Amino acid sequence: MRGLRELLDRIEPQFSEGGRLSRFAPVYEMIDTIFYVPGFRTTVAPHVRDAVDMKRSMFTVIVALLPALLFGIYNTGYQVDPQAGFVPNVLTGLGAVLPLVLVSYAVGGCWELLFAIVRRHDVNEGFLVTGLLLPMILPPGVPLWMVAMGISFGIVIGKEVTGGTGYNIFNPALVARAFIFFAYPGEMSGDAVWSLADEMTAATPLAAASAVDGADAGALVSGAGYTVWQMAVGLVPGSVGGTSTVAVLLGGALLVATRIANWRIMAGGLAGMTVTALLANAVAPSSANTMLSLSPLHHLVMGGFAFGIVFMATDPVSAAQTRTGRWIYGILIGTLTVMIRVLNQAFVEGIMLSILLGNAFAPMIDYFVLRRNIARRQRAYARQ
Repeated sequence: MRGLRELLDRIEPQFSEGGRLSRFAPVYEMIDTIFYVPGFRTTVAPHVRDAVDMKRSMFTVIVALLPALLFGIYNTGYQVDPQAGFVPNVLTGLGAVLPLVLVSYAVGGCWELLFAIVRRHDVNEGFLVTGLLLPMILPPGVPLWMVAMGISFGIVIGKEVTGGTGYNIFNPALVARAFIFFAYPGEMSGDAVWSLADEMTAATPLAAASAVDGADAGALVSGAGYTVWQMAVGLVPGSVGGTSTVAVLLGGALLVATRIANWRIMAGGLAGMTVTALLANAVAPSSANTMLSLSPLHHLVMGGFAFGIVFMATDPVSAAQTRTGRWIYGILIGTLTVMIRVLNQAFVEGIMLSILLGNAFAPMIDYFVLRRNIARRQRAYARQ
């Protein structure tokens, strides 16, 4: 690594102000800070001595995503041919998933570099996560050109037009997925999304649960061949990275332990989902709506709820920032997820729209929490 450091130091003047390649300084900064901690220091207080900068934080998120990604690669091959064996399933999954990731990073990276060069600022580290999140929340059979369209929309419209990283209102990866979902719904829902082989089609557990009115949703899911254990492990059709609750929770534990993600949002989402699902269960006997009978456990292990609440809802830019606000924000997302799944089965997944709606309300939630705290302190000072 010493040779790389010497090479970077030798070419740095070319990218500095006044150098021949100063226009491309963001490219140099991106490469340098991927391998090394930035060398600059603060000149005025407060001073924080820490080697964990934004890029290191983003790499931690990527490491946390790896269990879900690796399992998703295997599961993709498993859904094509469960009898093929571990290695063939992994190779089949790689053939389907790897192109999605490469296209997402290549196209999104070009947009990030273009905006960094034009605006003369550093390449935003958040793209390292956004570029991986999008393929993981898509079905493995989605056409590559849709991935390119989606990541372009998410980066340009979802982030850059609002000012770039730190100024975006909505999670860019979810904006990209929402664009693909509403622009090309046939490729994002139904049996066809899992038609990786001509002879294989399969409905997701959520699609199976909502198939027939007047029946118990849990029984419908079991009748389709999906047990709670299978759904928790993730050996079911679904998005690339969202099927395995176990793998998602492993990554979530790392994010909580390193304090990259806030546990209050996760706990609030789980609480909101649980209470709303129990209320739905209470009225299920008097309704023909299949989805009302789904238990909180089913909602947790079906679809992308666990993935969304762990990796998407906790986005530090678009989520609520206050402690109380994070609880409210998480509860809102969990509640809306069940309501959308139960009441609007055209969007049977629910978690995507719930997080986007939560992003929209996050600033208002923080505003009222802060106003409440200010009013409480003013009353306390008035009594002194």
